[in-house]
Amino acid sequence: MENTRRHLISLAVLTALSLTVPATTFAQLHLEIAKAPEQAPKIAIVPFGNDNNALYPIIENDLNRSGRFTSASQNLPATAQLNQIQAENWQSAGVPYVVVGQLKPITGNSFEVHYQLYDVQKRQYLLNEVLTVPNSRVRQAGHMISDAIYQALTGIAGDFSGRIAYVLRNQATPAQRYTLQIADTDGEQPKTVLSSRDPILSPTWSPDAKKIAYVSFETKRPAIYMQDLATGEREVLASFRGLNGAPSFSPDGKSMLFTASMHGNPEIYQMDLGTRQVKRMTTDSAIDTEARYAPDGKSFIFTSDRGGSPQIYRYSFDDGSVKRLTFKGAFNARGTLSADGKKIALVHRPSGSNYKVAIQDINTGITNILTPTSLDESPSFSPNGQMVVYATREGNRGLLSIMSTDGRFRMNLPSEQGEVREPAWAPK
Repeated sequence: MENTRRHLISLAVLTALSLTVPATTFAQLHLEIAKAPEQAPKIAIVPFGNDNNALYPIIENDLNRSGRFTSASQNLPATAQLNQIQAENWQSAGVPYVVVGQLKPITGNSFEVHYQLYDVQKRQYLLNEVLTVPNSRVRQAGHMISDAIYQALTGIAGDFSGRIAYVLRNQATPAQRYTLQIADTDGEQPKTVLSSRDPILSPTWSPDAKKIAYVSFETKRPAIYMQDLATGEREVLASFRGLNGAPSFSPDGKSMLFTASMHGNPEIYQMDLGTRQVKRMTTDSAIDTEARYAPDGKSFIFTSDRGGSPQIYRYSFDDGSVKRLTFKGAFNARGTLSADGKKIALVHRPSGSNYKVAIQDINTGITNILTPTSLDESPSFSPNGQMVVYATREGNRGLLSIMSTDGRFRMNLPSEQGEVREPAWAPK
């Protein structure tokens, strides 16, 4: 029991302290396809006119890494332009979907993108849209087009234009050993939010994705900060005696759940972000930590060892009742809910020292192990619930992986130099 309690405290607050990093210099994340779907409909992204290979490769990569499609853009069986698609040629090549486009400069600082999505079997255009794009937002435009194509073909909103926050640890740069960064979901365009000699943990997004809360050890003890991403301004939210960790914003952004040991034992507290008033939510001799609001704001899930081993529970705001949700396995922690509130992504230990990401259905309680690796942590759902990003280890690398929730597709996002941990997918 005492070992379990120490493990829970470490999991909630001190994970980054145990990580080891090769002595190399900083580099951004790069994308590696770790598992491609065996069967998926082909989609051809024909090079856009006047594109200079700037826009269409982004769209091709996005759709190829969705796990829902297989790129047919190499050795194209036929050429195509706007309003000029020969369905017979694509049908005989077994390509059911074709994307074509054209770029047109309209000012010195912007251009117009006209693109079409064509259904070969139905012989009709599913999308025929024109975007006006600043020159500085080419990548964003590509991700937006990918989102629109994905939704048109699956009925599910795309998440390619989203962002992921993560912590990079690099021993080769002592003054910036820990770096909180934000990047596109393909690892491109990284931006630094904070650099520190001391650990940074548990980044979490505000509902409008304009702010990030995180735990910093810069004063040599854990405190929770909130930072405005546009201005860089930040403020201390929780610096109470003892532990302060695992922040989580409410769906309306008006309050925050966090773990604190100000009264001796790690418990869940709620802070009103307007008044800064704090209310204790759990009272138990066990360790309660890692609280996450439900999407409807009526409850929250959290990790506790009150039953003898770390498991996930749900607290109801209506009556203060607590219900255990996980029963399979001796260890279930770091739970996070999908945007529809129907599934939990969690760290699950099926046996021995293996820690894997699993998905549990809330209604049925059925738990399915998702990941093939054995040292996984910090799962975070994409906004559309189709993907999960998590931290893992492969060999001597600490990296991020993104995996489809059906297990058919996985990609890695390692840094060439440094450990990448603590991912958090931004909300829409």
